[in-house]
Amino acid sequence: MQTLQTIRNEIHKVVVGHENLIDGMLIALLSQGHILVEGVPGVAKTTAVKALAGTLGFDFKRVQFTPDLLPADITGSEVLDMHSGTFSLKHGPVFTHLLLADEINRAGAKVQSALLEAMAEHQVTIGETSYPLPEPFMVLATANPVEQEGTYDLPEASLDRFMLKLHVGYNTPEEEIEIVLRAAHKGFETIRQVIDAEQFARLKNAVKNVHMDEPLIRYIIEIISATRDPAAFGLESLSGSIAFGASPRGSIDLFKAARAQALLEGKDFVTPADIARSAYGVLRHRIVLNYTALAEGLTPDAVIRTILETLPVP
Repeated sequence: MQTLQTIRNEIHKVVVGHENLIDGMLIALLSQGHILVEGVPGVAKTTAVKALAGTLGFDFKRVQFTPDLLPADITGSEVLDMHSGTFSLKHGPVFTHLLLADEINRAGAKVQSALLEAMAEHQVTIGETSYPLPEPFMVLATANPVEQEGTYDLPEASLDRFMLKLHVGYNTPEEEIEIVLRAAHKGFETIRQVIDAEQFARLKNAVKNVHMDEPLIRYIIEIISATRDPAAFGLESLSGSIAFGASPRGSIDLFKAARAQALLEGKDFVTPADIARSAYGVLRHRIVLNYTALAEGLTPDAVIRTILETLPVP
């Protein structure tokens, strides 16, 4: 769709390359999902989310997760007014449209739990009262794969709450030349809002109207089932490598992501290629490998690739 391409072009005013991150953000936002991004520092993750917020006219907030962070630092708290003797709510940064949770694995379990309630329920509980969050609401959480000291790994149940897990690496040499030239001479252009709330609502409805034939839905279920019982699908080589496969939430998210991917391609119907392209982001954090597979250097992406290459395409 032309509107989506306009959003992409606007973000590219300040972000060079990283098409997978930009498309992933749009897919998650249009599907009411959340993203976990794994990448080294300095590859424009914050810039990309801030630019997306600017193009859509959404609120944006960023939280740097640290070991001493408290749940109230995310959700807010009730503050006593000494003059009136009543409590009032002080909103935390979670009350926004787009929240960047930087290095989420540096915070303890209680803080992660507070954020996950917001992600799952689109609300936060402070005291005995639950407060709804703005709509839309999307969390983009980052994890630094380099520094593991002083981190708290997200448990599998928490990872399952993220619709997509994206890997963001370094730019190509040509892209990095462009970054240097922009920073040193040209400067970066100003992001402008290109759509309003009504146009965004139409985009979300357009995703829901993308058609998917029943054989493709069955194809999605076969992919998910193959992560749980590979031998049943002729994947005996993987049967001793996977400890846990994807949950039913993975099936739902792959269905949603494939429709959004098709819309990004300018289509109103889903093809097997849309499902295959979406499978990596949806499943790589939902496939848990055992110690033997990890010791042999097997990765979730390699498992997904094998499944896609083996299963018959409708």
